[in-house]
Amino acid sequence: MRTLTACSILALILFPALISAPAEYSIEAIRYGTIPQFPVSGLVLGAPADEKLDIALMFWLIRGPGRTVLLDTGFHREKWFKVFKITDFIKPDEAVRQAGVDPAQVSDIILTHAHWDHLGGLDLFPKAVIWIQKEEFAYYTGPAWQEGGKQGGIDPEDVLLLLLRNTQGKLKLIDGDDREIIPGIRVFTGARHTAASQYIRIEGNPVCVLASDNCYLYRNLETRTAIPTFEAADRDSNLKALDRMAALAGAPERVIPGHDPLVFSRFPSRGRIAKIK
Repeated sequence: MRTLTACSILALILFPALISAPAEYSIEAIRYGTIPQFPVSGLVLGAPADEKLDIALMFWLIRGPGRTVLLDTGFHREKWFKVFKITDFIKPDEAVRQAGVDPAQVSDIILTHAHWDHLGGLDLFPKAVIWIQKEEFAYYTGPAWQEGGKQGGIDPEDVLLLLLRNTQGKLKLIDGDDREIIPGIRVFTGARHTAASQYIRIEGNPVCVLASDNCYLYRNLETRTAIPTFEAADRDSNLKALDRMAALAGAPERVIPGHDPLVFSRFPSRGRIAKIK
């Protein structure tokens, strides 16, 4: 009887620790294309007008217990090839297959924002639940298209897809900052790349922050230089967001920017895939 009691007490002590242990995720950056000779002044405020960079088009694959998550989805619609000279392109679903994942097995898609090159592959992953900021969804399905609204970089076809997913019960609206949406994955706002863009912090060893376009390049972090933001008045908040991302990650080098080709040289890479952790 004493042994049973001792075991029961030990279980009570240990079991909460087991259930509260953070989920451990693998993280990979997937490069699905390149925009050659993109003006750096569109990425880093104050950069020389004639400075250009071949920027990486990428999204992120996050795998953990019971979850296969994409952060953003890339794009594939022909119209955008007429706007930008995109090279080295592969459809996002095929890129995911190259990472060893069946697109039909993607369980969740976290959308950092509604721009064409982040939202435009949504239809390639039809079974996934979509996570987007409530304010982002509300703005781009409404006021953005009214007089005085801002819809630059937003594809109307993508907006229709968001509306359809919502009617199918496959869209989750996130109400604000610092929200855990999936065990071990929290979303944060404040960088204002779009009306209500977000970035994520992933628990584990080590912790990582995936910034997406809230921080375009390592240069934004290393020189503490803001990105061009939704409103000029938001630039100070973007600087604060850069500082916050580094604090949340525990070190600036664990913040992964959204379009920097250096991601694929700073981390072990094979083909289009960089192993973040």
